[in-house]
Parts: sequence; C-alpha cells; structure tokens
Amino acid sequence: MKSEGELGGAARALLDRDEVEGVLSGAFYAPAEAPRSRVRTRAAGAASEPGAAPPEKPQHYKVICISMYTEDLERLDEMVSALKARGMTKANRSALIRHALSQVDLDKIPKGI
Repeated sequence: MKSEGELGGAARALLDRDEVEGVLSGAFYAPAEAPRSRVRTRAAGAASEPGAAPPEKPQHYKVICISMYTEDLERLDEMVSALKARGMTKANRSALIRHALSQVDLDKIPKGI
C-alpha cells in the first residue's frame, strides 16, 4: 500500500485519513459489543453519535439485484459505450434500462417471455 506521501492530490482529497481509520476501527475491527467511534460521513457532512438513529434511506429509488445473460449484459454495455462516445457522459446501465422500460408497449410483448 502506498504511503500518504506517495498518493496523488486527487487520492489525498478522496481519502480522509481520519475518516478511513474511523470507519475501519469502528465498523470492521471493533468487537460487536464495543461502542462505535464517531465517524464522519461524506453524505451527511457531519459526525454521527454512537447510538444515534441512522440517516433516512432515499425513498425515490431502490437498489435491486437482477440476473441477466452475459450476452445481454455485453450488448447493454456496448450500448452504454456507444452513448458515451456520442457525448452522453452520464449514460449507464440503469439509465438505459429505465429508458427502455419507458418505451415498452405491453401489447407487443410476446407471450413466451
């Protein structure tokens, strides 16, 4: 592992040493019954107190897991790459699937799917 002095400026900005150590010592290496240390979260921008209620989860989306054939994933990734090549830098799998869902006509779906 590189020392802090060997990391580039972007990596130093991304990895806050206190935050990383706090997460590792409080979440991964501490015994389950030991109280967690104060951990600063980027999303909230503030330290969370041990025993405090967890922040609310977003209600406008959910993370899911689906299975797809590898050929379909390859095609999806090719489409995402083509969109990015056209300048759509925010294109990703989720966005493309959401767009495809908005185009589906249920009356045209074959019965054998």
